Amino acid sequence: MRVMIAGGGTGGHLFPGLAVAEEFKSRDASTEVIFVGTESGIEARIVPREGYPIRFLRAEGLVGVTFIKKIKAIIKAIFSMIDSYRIIQTVRPDIVIGVGGYASGAVMLLAYLMSIPTMILEQNSVPGLTNKILGKLVNTVCITYQESISFFPKAKTFLTGNPVRVHIFKGNAETGYRLFSLEKGLFTVFAFGGSSGARSINRALAEALHYLQDLKGKIQFLHQTGEKDYENIRNAYRESGFQGTIAPFVYQMGEAYAVADLVISRAGATTLAELTALGKPAILIPYPFAAGNHQELNARKLQEIGAAKMILDRELRGETLAGSIKDLFINETMRQEMQKNSRSVGRPDACTKVVDRAMSLIKQSSASGARSAAGSRGTDNV
Repeated sequence: MRVMIAGGGTGGHLFPGLAVAEEFKSRDASTEVIFVGTESGIEARIVPREGYPIRFLRAEGLVGVTFIKKIKAIIKAIFSMIDSYRIIQTVRPDIVIGVGGYASGAVMLLAYLMSIPTMILEQNSVPGLTNKILGKLVNTVCITYQESISFFPKAKTFLTGNPVRVHIFKGNAETGYRLFSLEKGLFTVFAFGGSSGARSINRALAEALHYLQDLKGKIQFLHQTGEKDYENIRNAYRESGFQGTIAPFVYQMGEAYAVADLVISRAGATTLAELTALGKPAILIPYPFAAGNHQELNARKLQEIGAAKMILDRELRGETLAGSIKDLFINETMRQEMQKNSRSVGRPDACTKVVDRAMSLIKQSSASGARSAAGSRGTDNV
């Protein structure tokens, strides 16, 4: 069986695709999983590291760019159709799964036109432009939030949750302490702003260190900064004297979550799926320019049920962030309540549900093909 997973650009799109790939391989190790993306997306770096083959196509985003870039993206869209056709003809997949992002558009459209079973995953409460269009064409839509149903045909839309990679659940704290050179027994804050980092979070946390001096020796940090801010933020930690590990990118997320007593992050769908599946206390700082403001909406839901604290990006200051960190450091009962409330909305079985739907599509397609073949033979015999 060959499974093609198309899309990426950001970790929020890619990581659910990797989770689905793992689930397919766990059910049948002989299953071939091939990714399709762009050379500029995070998938170009991550997918080969995870051991999967990847094919590249020429594509760029249309939303939120200048007029000149829109023209360039439209031209590239033509080439992406050609690339997609060649890739599909070469791979001949049994199913094509779109995980979102502009890299998925052409592949999913061609798969639909070629009558290959198709499925898309929608991680956010408000779908992006690509998935809004594809949702009308594909065989199945798997959504994370109930609110997304209104954007898609109800008959083929299923509430599954957002798939989480298996190693997120298998993270080992002892291994994590060694891997990240952290001291066991210290309160550990894991901060990250997505696959590329988040400048506002980086700066606020660097500033917060000045207000956390009374906790020095009791607290340590694991901070994913992204490439651009790495040197400056590393220097800020050195100057403040706090213990911790600063890295442009953290690949071993399972271990990072395992050592974390508190997580500081954006409120992207994949991050929230991981946090709630594990029940991690969190301070969420929604990305202010997310489509439909979905990050704030998602973070607010978790705050309302007591599963997280939220600080809006425009209100983010070092002193404010330090105050929230102190509150959660001091109040263990609050952290325990957050853990319980977070787990109550987690969907650790999302990946199983998505692949169950995919397998059902493949079987339906095979049965339909067999019936068509039998009908053709019957016609020949007449």
